[in-house]
Amino acid sequence: MTHNFRNKENYTSLVIHSTDNTFSFGYRKNNTLESDKLFIKKFDNDLCNNLIYDFNKFMPKENLQKVNKISVSIGPANFNASRLIVVLARTISQQINCPLESFSSFKIIAKRIASKNNIFTNKKSFWIYKKLKRKGFIAGKYEICHNEKNPSDLVIRETVLPKVIKELESKDLFFEAFYDDKEDLKELLNLSNKNLLISNVDSWKKVLPLYPISPIN
Repeated sequence: MTHNFRNKENYTSLVIHSTDNTFSFGYRKNNTLESDKLFIKKFDNDLCNNLIYDFNKFMPKENLQKVNKISVSIGPANFNASRLIVVLARTISQQINCPLESFSSFKIIAKRIASKNNIFTNKKSFWIYKKLKRKGFIAGKYEICHNEKNPSDLVIRETVLPKVIKELESKDLFFEAFYDDKEDLKELLNLSNKNLLISNVDSWKKVLPLYPISPIN
């Protein structure tokens, strides 16, 4: 079973995101940027309860029933936050019977990093990495899909999902991951709306947190 929004004028996309020290929600109606509503908050000691409480304030039940698509970031980020927001997104998706799509945190920031470093060449690839507290790195690989020089038109493909690597190859382009809560939340809304047309309503079953190392690292 699929949702097809091609002939619908009224649709709402909901996104749920987390980084190393924040969690956030956003929604957009009819892919109109002016309709964006964003919520960003730093973690505290009771993330589990506050996540639900803040979400219910952000998205009342009557508005939740209007959501046609949910997208969630799956990490790499804070392990507990990634796990909790994925559980929340899966639960909502199942309850209101709407598609769920997931994106890695590095995929969400890849366009911003490419724009900042003027990487507009077709098929040009680069890595995004985070240094681990112990040895090694988490890194994912990204490729520019066309050579339009307008940053807003950049299309970037994730060719290697973020994973643990021992060292960075000097011959490759590497950029350290850095987050911008507001910009990343907007980009997640952009990614969600680009893929809005056809999605499987059972897709929540396949969405899991991405964390290549143990939670204690």
